[in-house]
Amino acid sequence: MELTKHGHACVVISDGDRRLVVDPGAWTDPAALEGASAVLVTHEHPDHFVGDRLRAALEADPALEVWTNPSVAEQLDGPGSRVHAVGDGDALTVAGFDVQVHGEWHAVVHPELPRVRNVGFLVGGQVFHPGDAFTVPGTPVATLLVPLHAPWSKAAEVIDYVRAVDADQAFAVHDGLLNDTGLGLMAGLLGERGPGTPTPYGRLTPGEAVEL
Repeated sequence: MELTKHGHACVVISDGDRRLVVDPGAWTDPAALEGASAVLVTHEHPDHFVGDRLRAALEADPALEVWTNPSVAEQLDGPGSRVHAVGDGDALTVAGFDVQVHGEWHAVVHPELPRVRNVGFLVGGQVFHPGDAFTVPGTPVATLLVPLHAPWSKAAEVIDYVRAVDADQAFAVHDGLLNDTGLGLMAGLLGERGPGTPTPYGRLTPGEAVEL
């Protein structure tokens, strides 16, 4: 499989001509959806999900299908033949990829703000995208996509999350609000200038890919 970063929280996992697009939100170039075999959406926040954009993609490609949580499915006019509502514990086959679903809720931004549903996806038994949560899937993970920076997190929690998952490697996602200074600071905390984690950490720039 090949993993390609497409800006902020969006990645594409591909194998041959199969392209699985995860969280193509507003801070991602819409071209990430071109040629998609299927789309996974973790939750409804606009940096992960743009309803009009995804509806247009579904209309343009009659073979395209979407897997997401029930709240997002309802915003796409409800679960149907091509929009599938999933939840924690589900095991699916999506565009030929084995996909496991983990987690139920978005991390707390503030106690007075409502939480939304959030699911994480483990693709091919290898790549875990948790969405906006520090979900530990409870099964071995080869590649963790770690939410690097968000209004709901702090650096200590990011470090502890990487330790808890204990993946073979981790790559940054959810980094669209950080400038180069912030990216370097977090890389140091997750690397040689931090308290240490068992997991090698790296960051792909938008458009960059790595073989898994």
